[in-house]
Amino acid sequence: MKIRRESPETERSPLVLNPVLEGLGSYPLVRLDERRVKLEEKGVRLFDFGAGDPREPTDEGIRQALINAVPEVSRYPSAAGTKDLREAFVGYMSRRFGVELDPGTEVLPASGSKEAVFHTPLAFLHPSHERRGVAYGTPGYPVYERGTVFAGGETLPIKLKKEDGFLLPVREIDPERTRAVWINYPHNPTGATASLSYFEELAAFCHEHDILIFSDECYNDVYSGEAPPSILEVTRERTLAFVSLSKRSGMTGYRSAMMAGDGELIAALKKMRPSIGAASPGFVYAAATAAWRDDSHVDARNRVFAEKRELFTRFFERAGLRWTQTNASLYLWAEVPEEYGGDDEAYALKLLEEGLLVAPGSSFGPGGEGYFRVALVPRLEDCKAAIERWEALLR
Repeated sequence: MKIRRESPETERSPLVLNPVLEGLGSYPLVRLDERRVKLEEKGVRLFDFGAGDPREPTDEGIRQALINAVPEVSRYPSAAGTKDLREAFVGYMSRRFGVELDPGTEVLPASGSKEAVFHTPLAFLHPSHERRGVAYGTPGYPVYERGTVFAGGETLPIKLKKEDGFLLPVREIDPERTRAVWINYPHNPTGATASLSYFEELAAFCHEHDILIFSDECYNDVYSGEAPPSILEVTRERTLAFVSLSKRSGMTGYRSAMMAGDGELIAALKKMRPSIGAASPGFVYAAATAAWRDDSHVDARNRVFAEKRELFTRFFERAGLRWTQTNASLYLWAEVPEEYGGDDEAYALKLLEEGLLVAPGSSFGPGGEGYFRVALVPRLEDCKAAIERWEALLR
């Protein structure tokens, strides 16, 4: 059979894309990653504080659980996960937050929280409905917006402000247009935390106006000092929490998270998710089960993150840089030095020339201008070396 080959002169019609895809720019941190690759190709020693992907090794017990679970014969996994996984997660929620969940009806695994955040609006938005808006804070994680757009929803960004502690102002949620609201505390990129009283205020407003609450809690176990709370300590009515192993257990590459809360919402997701094919492999479920059952490795990781945080906050003090005080998340949110006139991209470029990669605040959306984010992901010794280089630049 001959394969017909087009001549070089043959004109091809333009590729037609989904209009949503055509309207989106590049994913912000992808651009930073592309620049990082080019610098590394040139042999520049780069200290990468851009993406939130910590370099500390995953706990040996978790790795071994995965290895032991690799089967001789591979079979399709279940979107509902294993009973052991769900029960291990329920045990974690009881220990950590005092929240008692039904492992059969109130929890569901996901292939990482990013995947879950993106797909969840597909289950609860209807393009023809007059109230199809999704509110979320900006600056913030871009996937809240992108998942909404692909689901045919209306994006309702709400600017987060320093004077409000970067908490999403409940008073600015429009009840006439809002179907769901995303919150994320501890917050990416600012590191801000929320109190139980804030969650109570939000829950009361949303229940009054029949608004779904989606709480992205992937940084809840990265902290020193007072432990950040969960929205599920206040309510699970029309509410879902998204809880990840990526940062808690250093499992970013495993892609494993859990969704928990209102049984009716979980049932809807359980009905939808087999169509997506988002189930994790069985050996990842086994590793995740081991991770949710153990807290000691989390404590060990947090001691390292606390030391990194302390290194940078002392440096910021010496350098006269202003930052948002926090003891949670992987991030430090700092203001661009005055001599750069608030131009976060110019400052990030200057640092990049010195081999220091940070994320400009504007890459996280409106409200991020004039800030930069430092992700505490390099190893401790690399953090010390990076600070030395940064201080030399300031001198």
